[in-house]
This record gives sequence, structure tokens and C-alpha cells, in this order.
Amino acid sequence: QVQLVESGGGLVQDGGSLRLSCAASGRTFSSYTLAWFRQAPGKEREFVSAIRWSSMSAYYAFYADSVKGRFTISRDNRKNTVYLQMNSLKPEDTAVYYCAAGLVGLEYRKPDYNYWGQGTQVTVAS
Repeated sequence: QVQLVESGGGLVQDGGSLRLSCAASGRTFSSYTLAWFRQAPGKEREFVSAIRWSSMSAYYAFYADSVKGRFTISRDNRKNTVYLQMNSLKPEDTAVYYCAAGLVGLEYRKPDYNYWGQGTQVTVAS
């Protein structure tokens, strides 16, 4: 059974940092795109970042414009884990952050992802 389990969320002050982790189990995800989405209260779940294998034998990272330059995604295939380093956090980053995995066409398309975690809360206080 495939499971994605997020951790690392919490309460942080404006300008602070957090590192989210998502541990995957139940299969090998080295060929899967791993991504982070977030959902703020009253809003739709939105794309944050993804990391996927490319035909050029390297992993490439993708970011939403709202987090570029502040967030960094990485993965450790030996541990089947994806990370999201979040720096210079803002109150508008407050949301539940979800990890996702899939053999996707477009990184930002939610239906392309087969597996989802339960989410971890990130709250940025002003």
C-alpha cells in the first residue's frame, strides 16, 4: 500500500524558515514526479513546487511564481523522501501543505498525481 507522510509543519514568524519532509512507502518513486501543493482556508489547492526526472538524465525543479527564490525542493531517492525548504516565509504562505506523487504530464495539474499525503499545517504569524 502506497503512503505519503508529511512532517515538519508548524508555527513560524514572518521571515522565518521551515523544512517540510514527505516520506513515501509502498513502492519506488525514483521515476515519479514528487510535488508539493498547498491549500489555504477557503481557497483551492494550488501548486507550489515539483521535481521530476527528465530525458536529460537529471532532475528538474519547478516552482510557482509566488515561491520562486524562497522555496527549494529536493529529493533523496535512497530514502524515498522529498523535501521543501521554505525560507523568508510570509503570512500568505499559511496553508496545509500536501505532498503528491505521480507519473505526470504537467507538474501543476492536480489530477495528474496518483498519490497524496494527508497534509501538514504551516502557519506564518505576522
